[in-house]
Amino acid sequence: MYRWDDPDDRVAIAEMNAELRHAQLDLLSARCSADRLRLRFSIEDVARHAERDVLRKAIGHAEALHEYYLSIQKEIPEDGMPLSESQFQLAVECVTAYLWAQRETFIRLGRPLSAEHKESLRSFFSAGLLEKVRFVELHGRRLPPPPFYERAKSVGVANLPEITHMASLTFVDVIVFNGNFSERALVHGLVHVAQMQILGLERYTDLFVRSFLRTQAHFNVPLERQAFTLEAKFAAYPTEPFPVEEQIRLWLRERRY
Repeated sequence: MYRWDDPDDRVAIAEMNAELRHAQLDLLSARCSADRLRLRFSIEDVARHAERDVLRKAIGHAEALHEYYLSIQKEIPEDGMPLSESQFQLAVECVTAYLWAQRETFIRLGRPLSAEHKESLRSFFSAGLLEKVRFVELHGRRLPPPPFYERAKSVGVANLPEITHMASLTFVDVIVFNGNFSERALVHGLVHVAQMQILGLERYTDLFVRSFLRTQAHFNVPLERQAFTLEAKFAAYPTEPFPVEEQIRLWLRERRY
């Protein structure tokens, strides 16, 4: 794949666009010829009286061009998204696999929440979620960037989340603390656990990656924005309960993700 920051690739890209302009002019000429044919003769007359060999070749050329340009259209990045649809799907697969692999790594090291934490959080999260979740403290160590970051940067993805500097990371139902446990970071992680539980991991990842690629900002992703909002609400009013899972379902119904 060509890269604009490579001088040799820039020459090839310029040549490609010159060829594309020539092809566009040739297609315009062909379309004008087809329009003249269409305006003078009906489809039925062309189908019945045209020379079969010439007609078959014309249809074959049109079909081949249609398939070629349609395949290109499917790869054109959406507005604000630096990746094509196939690249996006690969990104979702990479992130999903990473989250699950990290979950499998840390679940064996994870500890359940204490009875005190379950009691203090039971007005915010369901008992089943609090019972299921596990947490790990890295005690001064920090998680490295995911292995797919370099590949993402090579195709133009910028401002990737700085995982090493985050207070906690959520891997399905395991919350890993970059350093030591804190209740506020726990609540943030639990919101993500609830989001993944309600949405399903694949849909959660799809929504997260798509929004991040469009905004190029981790904090602007609605899933992340909701986690920060509810975390801050809990920190400000720890004795005023609100059901987090209902908030997630509300955002889902309102299509706020």
